[in-house]
Amino acid sequence: MADISADLQQELDQLQAAYKAAVDNWVAAVREEEALASGNHNVAELDKWEAAHFHEHKLHREVIYRKRLYEDALRREFYGF
Repeated sequence: MADISADLQQELDQLQAAYKAAVDNWVAAVREEEALASGNHNVAELDKWEAAHFHEHKLHREVIYRKRLYEDALRREFYGF
């Protein structure tokens, strides 16, 4: 990527960093959900586990969105579409 402009390099770096941050947040949410899945067997814990699942799912959608933005920028640069 040595032949791309500094502005484009900065944009790609920002998109990549946003994607990586989204993945880190998602992984933390998966671990939180996993911890709750291993807890006590009662209604209150079930509710927390379910809420953690919805949170994890929301963050996973954010990962997909950020990945798509980053991939689209790479495609525009390297393939012209």
